Order: sequence, then C-alpha cells, then structure tokens
Amino acid sequence: MGWGLKKIKSILPQREPFLFVDEVIKIERGQHITAIKYLDPNEPFFKGHFPGNPIMPGVLTIEAMAQAGILLYYTAKPKIAKTNPQYFLKKAETEFLSPVFPGDTLILDVYRVKILDYVGVISAEARVKDKKVAKMTCFFAVKKNEK
Repeated sequence: MGWGLKKIKSILPQREPFLFVDEVIKIERGQHITAIKYLDPNEPFFKGHFPGNPIMPGVLTIEAMAQAGILLYYTAKPKIAKTNPQYFLKKAETEFLSPVFPGDTLILDVYRVKILDYVGVISAEARVKDKKVAKMTCFFAVKKNEK
C-alpha cells in the first residue's frame, strides 16, 4: 500500500519546485515510511550545483528526509496533521556519505524515534539503490494552525 502525489500534496504544505517526495511505497503506520524522490536531470538546482558536475545539494537531501518525516508524523497523528499545522525543524544531526546525481532515485526511509502530539524525533536514511547517501536524526515541532 502506498501513496501517490495527490495524497502526498494533501498532507505536505510544500509545492513544486520545493516538493521532494514523489511517492510513498511502504507505510508502517506511526513507525516507518519509505518514500521516493525521482531526480529529473532537468531539476533547476542541478544547473547551478555544480556546472559540469551536477549533484543534489545536501540541504535538499535534508529537506527530502524532513518531508518524508512529516508524512510519517501524519500516519501517527492524523487528527492533528489534518488541521494543517506548521512544522518547524528544531535540530538535525546529518551525515552525508555520497553524492546524489541527476537521474538517481532517492529512497527515503524514515523511522519513528518518538512522536508526541506536538513534537517528534525521527531517524532517516537516504539511499540510491542499496548505497546509503545520507543519514539524519532530527527533532521537529508542530504548531497548531491559528487560522
């Protein structure tokens, strides 16, 4: 069971060109999620990072893992997530292990460390095929939407 782009957009506040999850291929509600970002060689960031040797910026890999983390949070706290809260990355410990290139498929595995109503801690790994390219542990806050 997975989610397509329509479902993902109903959960994530980000939109193109800053949406970094294209598909969810595995869901263990509240515990683990596997998401995919297909890296089209025409992505605008590849043009300037770096000309002649394009790679995905590390900060965008962090953002992709964080967006997949929001999707995991949604599976754990759907009632809160459906109110369109604001998400704030509080702290991220990240390690980059290998570059990510145009045409790669970025696989994002996100695991629950601790999720409460308005705070979460997740562990994430990004990989291309079987090669781990980044890992992260992050703490995030969830703020009620005051609309």
